[in-house]
Amino acid sequence: MSDISSAAAGNLPEYSVSELSQALKRTVEETYSYVRVRGEISGFKRAASGHLYLALKDESAVLDAVCWRGTAGRLGIAPEDGLEVICTGKLTTYPGRSKYQIVIEAMELAGEGALLKLLEERRKKLTAEGLFDAARKRPLPFLPDVIGVVTSPTGAVIRDILHRLEDRFPRHVLLWPVLVQGENAARQVAAAIEGFNRLTPGGRVPRPDVLIVARGGGSLEDLWAFNEEIVVRAAAASEIPLISAVGHETDTTLIDFASDRRAPTPTAAAEMAVPVRADLQVMVLDNARRLVACMQRGMDDRRVRLEGFARGLPDLDSLIGNRTQQLDTAGERLANAARGLLRERRQRVQHWAAQIKAPKQIVNESENKLKREAQALKGAGLRFLKGKKDRLEAFADRLTPGLIARPMRDARQRLTACGDMLESLSYHRVLERGYAVVRDAGGKAVAVSASLSTGDAVSIEFADGAVGAQVTGAGPERKSAEAKDKPKPARPDRRQGRLL
Repeated sequence: MSDISSAAAGNLPEYSVSELSQALKRTVEETYSYVRVRGEISGFKRAASGHLYLALKDESAVLDAVCWRGTAGRLGIAPEDGLEVICTGKLTTYPGRSKYQIVIEAMELAGEGALLKLLEERRKKLTAEGLFDAARKRPLPFLPDVIGVVTSPTGAVIRDILHRLEDRFPRHVLLWPVLVQGENAARQVAAAIEGFNRLTPGGRVPRPDVLIVARGGGSLEDLWAFNEEIVVRAAAASEIPLISAVGHETDTTLIDFASDRRAPTPTAAAEMAVPVRADLQVMVLDNARRLVACMQRGMDDRRVRLEGFARGLPDLDSLIGNRTQQLDTAGERLANAARGLLRERRQRVQHWAAQIKAPKQIVNESENKLKREAQALKGAGLRFLKGKKDRLEAFADRLTPGLIARPMRDARQRLTACGDMLESLSYHRVLERGYAVVRDAGGKAVAVSASLSTGDAVSIEFADGAVGAQVTGAGPERKSAEAKDKPKPARPDRRQGRLL
């Protein structure tokens, strides 16, 4: 049996690993030259070289896929994880890892239902973030000087917009050319919106006053670039008012919700951007006519009122004549009054002059009056002094020597008694009887021996003076003990007052 197996093995051709890999590669590519594969994208990533790497999976299998950079730019949709797609391409092998893969040349969504589901989920997400709130929308300028248009430079959209602007009100238009379909379309549209917003007002390139993002009609896949999140966020963040005009009237994309105004068509967007010049001219002429008529009516009304006021005014000649006559009468009365006043003042002055005395007469009268008052004052002074003298003599008679000496003697006796008592109570008399006063270093009298300690300096005051001393006896503890053994001293006689 082993011989038969050996013979069979000897008849099999021998391949190297590379030869076998190349044989498998040719077999797979020749058998499956082009295939369409449906599956869910998983593990999507974009390499630095621009190539796309992903995997297509279903419930039971996984197929690796690659999309080269040149093809990736032409894909109709932007791949992302979880998206169900149908990929068209060649099946091939990758000998370096012993696996097979599909080289994608076209990609489309697996049915419109899946695309609508993705669109609805994205709409709910952006709505929750507040990108579609009505409070974020800005009013469009009435008559913009510069209009920025983001669209394809080769399509009919830009021609329709320019033609409509020319018919209504020609304005300066800046075109930012972009792709409106394909994988790179979303990034280019978002970059165009952001680029217009970065322009400096008054710069070399004028900054638009309003933006129009436009594209012609198409299927949901054709318009998918305007549903991309990057485009919607750029439209919501635009500081310049933005009009979206993507597709036909029945087409709806997410940029329509984020823009400030939605136009059903690109032509309608141009109509929203500018008013009709002829209508403005008619309106201006009509307003000018109405303004002139209004001013004319106002002037007529004021003229009529002025004429009515003029009729109500009195005649100027009669008004001035009456006032002139009144002025003449008042002048005559003023002259007569002035003469009467002067006459009255003259009479009063003469009356006062008759009552005024001569200076010499006034002096004589004052001198006589002064003499009379001096004589009266002299007599009154003499009488006053005489009365005081009589009262003084009467008091002198009553004031005898004995009346003064007796009170002074009594006061002297009381003073002597007080001095004797003070002398008897002085502690110096006690010192004369042999006692002494002990004072501590601070000069305070020592009342008890317990307040002194051995070695304290004291002063002893005798009747003839004081001497210094130092305590050498027992301390307060021994004194207390000895005091307990000694008999208690006899109670002092309280009938005699204490001296110290």
